[in-house]
Amino acid sequence: MTRTDDKVRYLPESEPEPLTPSSAAIGVENVLRILEGRWKLVILFHLFGGKVLRFSDLERAIPAISQKMLIQQLRQMEADGIVRRIVHHQVPPKVEYCLTDWGQALCPALDALLKWAAKKEPAEN
Repeated sequence: MTRTDDKVRYLPESEPEPLTPSSAAIGVENVLRILEGRWKLVILFHLFGGKVLRFSDLERAIPAISQKMLIQQLRQMEADGIVRRIVHHQVPPKVEYCLTDWGQALCPALDALLKWAAKKEPAEN
């Protein structure tokens, strides 16, 4: 009689399907949905580099954002898996935010976008 682990075989990892114009467009739409919002990228840049910031620190760092909007943007980013919310149960309550590993992985992509934008020549009048 053979052992069960000899009978069970795992499927080899398959290669990702090649992108088509349609599937690439869908992927871009999904990424933009995650990053859409006036303040999400600003929040991301403040948290890059492994920074852990309290809610009040983010409020001070982005003075033009309202408290309500900051809360909404952070909640959306937390739901999307970009930001981690750390609650310290103490009095007064202390809440900190940092990027997840997946959120931190956005740094090179956004850096490449900044470099790309910097290459644009000024418009001639």
